[in-house]
Parts: sequence; C-alpha cells; structure tokens
Amino acid sequence: MSDTEDELLLREAEKIVTAVGRMFPGLCEAVLHDLRDPDHAVRAVENNLSGRRIGDPATELGLARIADPGHPEVLQNYPNRFPDGRPAKSTSVGIRNSEGAYIAAVCLNLDVSLLSTLTRGLEQLLRTEDHRPPVTETLRARTLDELRGVAESFAAARGTTPRALATADRVALVQAVQEQGYLELKGAVPALTGLLGVSRATVYNDLRR
Repeated sequence: MSDTEDELLLREAEKIVTAVGRMFPGLCEAVLHDLRDPDHAVRAVENNLSGRRIGDPATELGLARIADPGHPEVLQNYPNRFPDGRPAKSTSVGIRNSEGAYIAAVCLNLDVSLLSTLTRGLEQLLRTEDHRPPVTETLRARTLDELRGVAESFAAARGTTPRALATADRVALVQAVQEQGYLELKGAVPALTGLLGVSRATVYNDLRR
C-alpha cells in the first residue's frame, strides 16, 4: 500500500472536518488525526474548542485504534470534557485504507454546556405555576355561533331543547356561559334570550342567583 492512497484519504477527510466545523461555529469542534504518526497526530482542527494545535499527539482513543485493528470504527455520542471542564458530546470515526489499517480518525466534539444553558433557560421560560384561575380560559375569540352550540349541547345532554329547560337547568346554563365569557360578546344576551325563550330580565335574574 503506497502512501499516496493514505494521503488521498486524509485530504478527503480534511474537507469533511473543515466543512463540519464551519457549519457549527462556536459549538462543534472537528479534528482530523493522522494515526500514522501518533506523536504528531493532529493534522487539522476546525472551530478549535479544546486548544489543541496542529502536530499535537493522538488522544487515548487514537492510540487504542492504532493498537487494535478490531477497535470499533464509529464511537457515537459518548460523554467527554474539554480541558477547561466544559462537558462535551463526542463522536469518533475511524478511517481505514484498502488494507484495513486505521490511518486516520475524524473526531467531533460538541460543546453541550451552551445547549445546557439554553435548555435551562427554555425550561424557565416554559414553566407555568400550579395555581389555576377560577374559570377555564380559552385564548381564542368566542362567537355567537359557539354560544348557540353550547346552549344546544347543554340542553341535548338533558334530553330537551334550550327553550324547554327546567328553571334550575336554565340558571345553570346562563351562569355557565357567563363564566366562559360568552356574555361579553356583542349581542350575546339577545341571542341567549332568543334561544331560551325568556326575557332579558329573566337572564339577568338567573345571573344573580
């Protein structure tokens, strides 16, 4: 196996490292290790978050790949840490030549400390209190058609029509539509009196009960 093939593979891998690092600036470090020279393995670093430099030695994982041809080709999403203690999520991809020997590794190190801070902020933003208002609130505009539907469904559940509701049921309906905000609609009271077949005075009396 000539060095020409190995160099070609390394050059192609370097393109990937550069592209991935530039796609996630400040968030994901991409490193290319030349495993043929473990003492000076770091061949390319894009979006440098770990402080490593070109020519730095291979990591423990790189040395393990060199020592063991049966080492897994891809190690995905394992926990890691940057030198300053920031948590990272890493993925390492081994690259073999046509003879099956590991010649390189592409390593991606995601700075999850930034995401953790963002997640905590979103959790605080989305958090709601356990206290509930005394009535159920719906964040949409009510309509007179909905008022009619509520009255008809209320009566149908009792086997009758809105006009034939017993007094106690009518009072319960009037108070229910008030709690749900329907009586705030323009024309709601006339619409309700028409549905129930009663006067405005009766509706207002039902509200006061």
